[in-house]
Amino acid sequence: MSAALHSLMHAVPTSPSKREKTGDLFNFIGVGASGALAYVVLSSALIWLHTGVADWLVNAASYGVLILPVYVMHHRYSFSTDAAHSQALPRYLAVQGMALVLATAFSYGAHEILALPTLLASIAVVVLTASVNYVVLRSWAFAHRRTRVMLAA
Repeated sequence: MSAALHSLMHAVPTSPSKREKTGDLFNFIGVGASGALAYVVLSSALIWLHTGVADWLVNAASYGVLILPVYVMHHRYSFSTDAAHSQALPRYLAVQGMALVLATAFSYGAHEILALPTLLASIAVVVLTASVNYVVLRSWAFAHRRTRVMLAA
């Protein structure tokens, strides 16, 4: 392609269609559920091994070990982004920190203010925290979408 023709072309961010957004949501739920299941299996297996390490530390370490694989799955499948890892990973970690604070606040509200039964409170915390995470991850952490090249008008 000639330099003159190439100069007329520019990258245009593709706007996600409603179908893509729905796909993102289902992939986000799938990746999140898989990560949660992996966490439960890993932490339970390690606790059952009676390693002598406090259960709460085993839980925290299990969560920490799964942050990177879940990030990669969200980057690749949930949001299908080409955002640079140098940008997306720190943002993802910030969202994880925010999620911990939100889950704590939602938990306090569900238990102490609304006095919900334990199961209902847990479900409310998961749904509320995951909803906020999805919006923030989609609109900020993984915001850089794949682009397509179009001729300038």
